[in-house]
Formats: sequence, structure tokens, C-alpha cells
Amino acid sequence: MCRCSVHPGPTARIVEAEAVIMERLEELGRVSDEPSLLLFDGSGRTNRLTRLFASPAMKRANDLVASWMRDAGMTTRMDAVGNLIGRFSKLREDSKILLLGSHLDTVRNAGKFDGTLGVAVSIACVEEIRRRNQTLPFAIEVAALADEEGTRYQTAYLGSRALVGQLSEQDLALVDADKITMADAIRNFGGDPAKLKSCRVNGQDLLGYVEVHIEQGPVLEEKNQPVGVVTAIAGQTRATVILEGRSGHAGTTPMKLRRDALCAAADFILAAENYARQHPGMVATVGQIMAGPNVSNVIPGNCLLTLDLRHQEDAIRVKAFQELGTCIEEIENRRRVKAHSRIIQETTSVQCSTALSDLMRNAVRRHQPEVIDLVSGAGHDAAIMAKITPIAMLFVRCAGGVSHHPDESVRVDDIRVALDVLTDFVLSLPAPP
Repeated sequence: MCRCSVHPGPTARIVEAEAVIMERLEELGRVSDEPSLLLFDGSGRTNRLTRLFASPAMKRANDLVASWMRDAGMTTRMDAVGNLIGRFSKLREDSKILLLGSHLDTVRNAGKFDGTLGVAVSIACVEEIRRRNQTLPFAIEVAALADEEGTRYQTAYLGSRALVGQLSEQDLALVDADKITMADAIRNFGGDPAKLKSCRVNGQDLLGYVEVHIEQGPVLEEKNQPVGVVTAIAGQTRATVILEGRSGHAGTTPMKLRRDALCAAADFILAAENYARQHPGMVATVGQIMAGPNVSNVIPGNCLLTLDLRHQEDAIRVKAFQELGTCIEEIENRRRVKAHSRIIQETTSVQCSTALSDLMRNAVRRHQPEVIDLVSGAGHDAAIMAKITPIAMLFVRCAGGVSHHPDESVRVDDIRVALDVLTDFVLSLPAPP
């Protein structure tokens, strides 16, 4: 017998809502910039989920999510860079705002839950509050942000950076792999790059920003708890490293005369990994590498790679980047290559609001026996929003801690807990002064 028939009333409604959330996530998971592929056994077609900033798939995702927002009783708008905002309020337009949300973009070959879970749960929270006919002393806005991952332009948080006024003219000049500038991409999407300032939110109008997100780690699964409260977000340094050697014939160039840029890159990649292993809490990733001329019988003469460093203590992260820079110099001399490194993005570690987190813990206690506090090693839009408003985050257990992969998986029952907790949190928020 289904639980809806056993527990009528509000509980049944929540159980029904969790199924709706999962259905919506499945639907969004089919909205991709990459085409459906026929499976090798001929059994059907499958999407490789990739949804990029200001892309055709993002446009379809915005349209879909906007329809859910309107069904929940929200008015919707899209700002100048493509962020979708839904507003729910019975108050005056100048009332204080609690901002909920997350992002709709993905990495390449992504899972269905990173980012989108937070958007779907936030919409469902508004639906539940509306169903209960609760009168709130503030407005709720749900932000479905246009870019967090930075996949298309190699610089992250475009959506939230626009909201805090940190997206610049220099950003608009960046080009993607197809040589399309960010400004042109926004224009083609239906936005207006000339109106960046219009995206900015006045922090004084906000009560806070709250984000529900999959954990992207193993702690909640190890503790056997559905949700946890985030206390801090680790700082992050993203950089590019270019190594310049000399191309040559693969068959006629003696090994001792080679200036192989790809081999120099391999040395650096292993050095970064070893450094992180020797420093607790540090993670270092080289996630992208491009070697040229990329011909099977030619020694690579140049190589570009990315470096991603993260740690919850900023001083340790900054020192790591400096020491890896010294490592690059050693590789330059030994391999007889030239190296150039450039930081393309840097975010400091961020502490979540004590007041909001305490309210979130109180809500968690109503739905699970233990409150788990967590530090996020992943970056989130919340870290950017913290520049203008208090933040809180709720993590949801994900199978194996897997993220940024098609195997991302979240239990339906855990989605229900997350929705219950977020709803209780919103209803417990005191009236603004």
C-alpha cells in the first residue's frame, strides 16, 4: 500500500511531491546540448547530458523550469545573462526576499542531480507553502542560475557573479571552443550583455541565500543520514599552465634531444597529485589537457592544462599554488621547455551564516536522528552569494559520493527529507525587522 493512502493530509502531499521532483529531474536530464545516441545493443537511445551556459539546451531548460515555477504560483523573469528567477509573494514589491536556488548548467557527460536538485526542491518548497496557504512575512525568490560549472568559458559562477555585480566586460570578451564570445552567446540566447548592471541584486533586500545540493562526497552515506548542514565552503584556485617545447619527428629525434611538452605536463600532473596527497585536506586536479600538434607521429611541441586547487584554509591553498609554481620552474629547466601559468579564477573559503545554519539544524532534527555538519570541498554559487548576503546550505546524500558523472544518484526518500527540512526552515525564519 502506498504511503499516500496510509498518511492523508500534509504528509501524503510531501510524499507525492518527492515523486514530482524526481520526475522533473528525469525530464531535465533529457535536456542536453549533445544528441541522443543509439545504444550499441540497439535497445534504444540515450542522452549524454551536457548543458552549457547560453546554449539551446539551456534555453529549453529555462522554459521548462519557468513552467514549473508558474504552476507553483510564481511570476517569472529572465535577467540579462540568462538567470531565471521565480518570485512568490503576497506582499509589496519592496518586501525582503529569501533567495533559494542553484544552477541548471552541467559539466560534460554529467549526472542529473548536481545543481538541478536544488532548483527542483526549491520550487517544490514554494508549492508546499502555497498549498498550506501559509502567509510569510517576506517574499521567496527561486533562482535557476545560468552557469556555475564554467564548462563553456572556463570560468565559473557566471550566473551568481552577475547577481553580485562581479561579471565584467572582460568576461564578456572571453571566447569558447567555437570562438564565440560570451557577449555574442548571451545576445543569441535572448539576453543583453549591455545590461550587466541590471542583473545585480541589492544585498540589503535579501534575508539570505539558501542552496540545497547533493553532497558530492561520501560522509552522509557513511553516517547513513539523508541530509547534512554545510558549515563552510573550501577556497578554490583555477589556473591554466602552458608548456612550450619543440615539435619533431617521432622516429628521427633522439630521446636526449627532445623537448616534449606533453612529457613535461605529465611530470607536473604527477607532482600536483603527490603534493595534494602529502597535505591533508588539499585536493589538486588537472582536469583538462590539450597537446599540439596532436599527431601520432609528431613529438608534442606545446601543451595546455588546467589546475584546480582547493582547501578550506586559504593560506594553505595559496602556499600550494606558489610551491607548485616552483615545481614548474624545475620541470622547465630539466625538460628544457618554457612554462606560463595564469590564475583564471580564485575564490576564498566561505563560512556559512551561523544564524541560518542553526535554523537549518533545528529543521534537520525534526526529520533525522543526527545532525551532520559538513565542509564542502566543491565550489557552489552560495560562495559567491556570500559576498552580499548570509548563506546556508543543505547537503543531500548521494550514492558513493559520485558527482559530475552519469552515475550520480539520489534516493527518493532523501529528496523527501530535504524538502521537509527546507520547508520547515523557511517557515521558521523570523520576520525581518
